[in-house]
This record gives sequence, C-alpha cells and structure tokens, in this order.
Amino acid sequence: MEKLVKLCQDVALLWSKYWPMYMSGVKNTLILALVATAIGCVIGLVCGILNTIPYTKGDPLPKRFFLKLIRVLVRIYVEVFRGTPMVLQAVFIVYGLPYFTDNALRFDNIWAAAILIVSINTGAYMAESVRGGIISIDPGQTEGAKAIGMTHVQTMTSVILPQALRNIMPQIGNNFIINVKDTSVMFIISFTEFFAAHRYIVGVNNMYFPSATIEMVGYLTMTLAASFILRLVEKLMDGSDSYELVQADQLTMAAGTYSHPDKGTPFDERSKEYRDRVQQGLKHGRNRGGR
Repeated sequence: MEKLVKLCQDVALLWSKYWPMYMSGVKNTLILALVATAIGCVIGLVCGILNTIPYTKGDPLPKRFFLKLIRVLVRIYVEVFRGTPMVLQAVFIVYGLPYFTDNALRFDNIWAAAILIVSINTGAYMAESVRGGIISIDPGQTEGAKAIGMTHVQTMTSVILPQALRNIMPQIGNNFIINVKDTSVMFIISFTEFFAAHRYIVGVNNMYFPSATIEMVGYLTMTLAASFILRLVEKLMDGSDSYELVQADQLTMAAGTYSHPDKGTPFDERSKEYRDRVQQGLKHGRNRGGR
C-alpha cells in the first residue's frame, strides 16, 4: 500500500512538472497515426483494386503481362513491409537513403519521414485487407452488374467497394490503433512523440516506472477512445435496425387486389364497396344472375 501511495505521488509530481511535454507527445502521436492511417488506406485501396483486376486467357498479351507484373510488384511490396519491423524500415529509409546516395537523397523534414514510414507500413497491411474485402463480396453481384452493361470501374465504385468498405472497416480501425502504439518506434529517427517524451523525461530525473505508468495510461486512453469512435462509425454505417414495410403498392392498387389495412379489398366483407353492394341487393332484390 505504501508503494502504491509513493507511485501515485511520483506520477503526480512528474505530471505537474512535465505535462506540457507529455501532451505535446500525445498530440504528435495522434496526428501521425491519423494522417498515416488515412494515407495507408489509400495506398492499400489502390493496391487491393489493382490486385483484383480480372483477366482471362482471351485478353491481349500486353494486358495480361501488365496485370501479372502489377500483382508481382504488389506482392513484393506487401511481403517486404509486412515481414520486417517498422523500426528497421525507419532506419533503412531515413539513414539508408543518404548512405547509398552520398546524401543526395535525405529527409530534412522529420515529419515527412515519419508519415512516409508509417503510411507505407500501413498500406502493406491494408492492401491485403482490401483484397480480402473485395473477394468476400458475392461474385453474382459482379456478374449482375456486367449483365446490365456496367464497366469494371463502375462495378467497383458503385457495387463492390461500398460493401467491401463496410467489411474492412474493423481492420481500418485496428490499423489506426496499432499505429497509435507503433509510432513509439519513431524515436529512432528523432521524432518527438509520446514515447520519446517519456525517454527524455526519464533521462532527466531517472524516474522510469512512474513515467512509464503515465505512458501506459495515456496509450490506453487513446486506444479506448479510438475504439469507441470506430464502433460508433460502424453502427452509423450499418444504418437503422428497424424497418417499416410499405403499405401501399401502386401496382396492386391498379390491379384491384390492394388490401388496405382498414378498408380491406372490394371483395372483402370489411370493404365499404362490398357492404354497399349487399345493401343495394337486399333493398332492390337479386336474382341468380345478379349474384
């Protein structure tokens, strides 16, 4: 109990002294994660679409060669950036380019470097998510779209992608949450995010665990808030879960078979027309032919 009280006192001391630095790190982390996830989704969307363009043996040879080449390049990109740690990707991009080009190519803007690294890493994961979302749609919808004369682009933009987007929305949210945490490796390129602020503060006062506690609470707060917002977005995309059936159909009304909830049909005992016809028959009398 004494240790817990001491921890709370140390955390309060650190927060009161360094809260602007912690909050600046939180802001940089959220901006980097949000922008990089958005760019990564665009990269993944393009790669996923290019990777699912259909072709047959009857297509021209240049088209088949070009599409196969695209699929090979996308596969190489996905496997390389999914199969290596982001921290090493950062090292190769930021420090490797100047090394191989004698400083001809280098990043003078650390924000641009960080966004590029996280974006291409996210794009590699999103490429497979988009491909899976597209192939999860019933092929009959593609065939139906082609049957009414829609091109491949029209089919993708109007039929397939709106449904695939809903299917991959959880993965988009998952990648954003992962990016919130994985930006912590950007300290390797001297990008000042939340974890980099922690490293600096610990280097000044040597209070590692209290500062790590602040980091833990901060990351957990950001990820829980992101999860809540993403679940709300998914619910809004699903729409209402209660529907009212249409009570009036012009075709059935014109055919004389429409059944109004209150009036019934002209041949139903609930119908006013039926009751009037019966009363007229009783009043004036009916014969067999009248019936």
